[in-house]
Amino acid sequence: MAYQTPVLEHGSTRHGRWLRANRLKIALWIAFVEGLLVVFDVIDVLPALLIAGLVVIAYFWLSPRLRPGLARDALWTGAVSQAGVALVPVLVLVVGTLALIAVGVLAAVVLVVLITGRR
Repeated sequence: MAYQTPVLEHGSTRHGRWLRANRLKIALWIAFVEGLLVVFDVIDVLPALLIAGLVVIAYFWLSPRLRPGLARDALWTGAVSQAGVALVPVLVLVVGTLALIAVGVLAAVVLVVLITGRR
Protein backbone atom coordinates (compact mmCIF):
# COMPACT_ATOMS: atom_id res chain seq x y z
CA MET A 1 0.00 0.00 0.00
CA ALA A 2 1.44 3.36 -1.06
CA TYR A 3 1.12 6.43 1.08
CA GLN A 4 0.16 9.63 -0.65
CA THR A 5 1.41 13.00 0.44
CA PRO A 6 0.11 16.28 -0.92
CA VAL A 7 2.21 17.76 -3.68
CA LEU A 8 3.52 21.24 -2.90
CA GLU A 9 4.39 23.68 -5.64
CA HIS A 10 8.02 24.70 -5.63
CA GLY A 11 8.47 28.08 -3.99
CA SER A 12 4.95 28.24 -2.60
CA THR A 13 4.27 29.54 0.87
CA ARG A 14 1.70 28.45 3.42
CA HIS A 15 -0.25 31.71 2.90
CA GLY A 16 -0.04 31.35 -0.86
CA ARG A 17 -1.39 27.79 -0.71
CA TRP A 18 -4.22 28.92 1.59
CA LEU A 19 -5.16 31.76 -0.75
CA ARG A 20 -5.03 29.44 -3.75
CA ALA A 21 -7.41 27.01 -2.02
CA ASN A 22 -9.84 29.72 -0.90
CA ARG A 23 -9.60 32.43 -3.54
CA LEU A 24 -12.98 31.76 -5.18
CA LYS A 25 -14.81 31.86 -1.84
CA ILE A 26 -13.03 35.08 -0.90
CA ALA A 27 -13.83 36.66 -4.28
CA LEU A 28 -17.51 35.72 -4.04
CA TRP A 29 -17.82 37.12 -0.49
CA ILE A 30 -16.13 40.37 -1.52
CA ALA A 31 -18.43 40.65 -4.55
CA PHE A 32 -21.48 39.90 -2.38
CA VAL A 33 -20.66 42.52 0.27
CA GLU A 34 -19.60 45.16 -2.25
CA GLY A 35 -22.64 44.36 -4.39
CA LEU A 36 -24.92 44.99 -1.41
CA LEU A 37 -23.18 48.30 -0.79
CA VAL A 38 -23.79 49.24 -4.44
CA VAL A 39 -27.45 48.16 -4.35
CA PHE A 40 -28.15 50.16 -1.20
CA ASP A 41 -26.31 53.25 -2.58
CA VAL A 42 -23.56 53.21 0.03
CA ILE A 43 -21.14 53.07 -2.90
CA ASP A 44 -22.02 54.92 -6.11
CA VAL A 45 -22.41 52.74 -9.19
CA LEU A 46 -20.10 54.66 -11.55
CA PRO A 47 -17.03 54.69 -9.27
CA ALA A 48 -17.62 51.02 -8.46
CA LEU A 49 -17.76 50.16 -12.16
CA LEU A 50 -14.69 52.28 -12.89
CA ILE A 51 -12.66 50.59 -10.15
CA ALA A 52 -13.93 47.17 -11.25
CA GLY A 53 -12.85 47.86 -14.81
CA LEU A 54 -9.42 49.06 -13.71
CA VAL A 55 -8.84 46.00 -11.52
CA VAL A 56 -9.87 43.60 -14.30
CA ILE A 57 -7.66 45.44 -16.81
CA ALA A 58 -4.78 45.34 -14.30
CA TYR A 59 -5.25 41.60 -13.95
CA PHE A 60 -5.06 40.98 -17.69
CA TRP A 61 -2.10 43.34 -18.03
CA LEU A 62 -0.08 42.15 -15.01
CA SER A 63 -0.90 38.46 -14.68
CA PRO A 64 1.30 37.28 -17.58
CA ARG A 65 4.20 39.17 -16.01
CA LEU A 66 3.75 37.59 -12.57
CA ARG A 67 5.01 34.18 -11.56
CA PRO A 68 2.43 31.83 -10.07
CA GLY A 69 2.10 32.56 -6.39
CA LEU A 70 0.57 34.81 -3.80
CA ALA A 71 0.60 38.05 -5.82
CA ARG A 72 -0.97 36.46 -8.90
CA ASP A 73 -3.66 34.70 -6.82
CA ALA A 74 -4.43 37.93 -4.94
CA LEU A 75 -4.76 39.79 -8.24
CA TRP A 76 -7.03 37.01 -9.59
CA THR A 77 -9.19 37.22 -6.46
CA GLY A 78 -9.55 40.97 -6.85
CA ALA A 79 -10.39 40.71 -10.56
CA VAL A 80 -13.04 38.03 -10.05
CA SER A 81 -14.65 39.91 -7.17
CA GLN A 82 -14.76 43.13 -9.19
CA ALA A 83 -16.19 41.33 -12.22
CA GLY A 84 -18.94 40.10 -9.90
CA VAL A 85 -19.55 43.62 -8.64
CA ALA A 86 -19.81 44.87 -12.24
CA LEU A 87 -22.64 42.39 -12.79
CA VAL A 88 -24.71 43.81 -9.90
CA PRO A 89 -26.01 46.92 -11.76
CA VAL A 90 -26.90 44.72 -14.73
CA LEU A 91 -28.80 42.36 -12.45
CA VAL A 92 -30.61 45.27 -10.78
CA LEU A 93 -31.56 46.63 -14.21
CA VAL A 94 -32.88 43.23 -15.38
CA VAL A 95 -34.84 42.59 -12.18
CA GLY A 96 -36.22 46.15 -12.20
CA THR A 97 -37.29 45.81 -15.82
CA LEU A 98 -38.99 42.48 -15.11
CA ALA A 99 -40.79 44.04 -12.13
CA LEU A 100 -42.05 46.90 -14.31
CA ILE A 101 -43.24 44.43 -16.95
CA ALA A 102 -45.05 42.40 -14.29
CA VAL A 103 -46.77 45.54 -12.94
CA GLY A 104 -47.79 46.52 -16.48
CA VAL A 105 -49.23 43.06 -17.20
CA LEU A 106 -51.06 43.07 -13.87
CA ALA A 107 -52.51 46.52 -14.59
CA ALA A 108 -53.67 45.35 -18.03
CA VAL A 109 -55.34 42.28 -16.51
CA VAL A 110 -57.08 44.40 -13.88
CA LEU A 111 -58.24 46.85 -16.57
CA VAL A 112 -59.64 44.01 -18.70
CA VAL A 113 -61.43 42.54 -15.68
CA LEU A 114 -62.88 45.92 -14.75
CA ILE A 115 -64.04 46.64 -18.29
CA THR A 116 -65.57 43.22 -18.90
CA GLY A 117 -66.91 42.82 -15.39
CA ARG A 118 -70.58 42.57 -14.43
CA ARG A 119 -72.58 45.73 -14.08
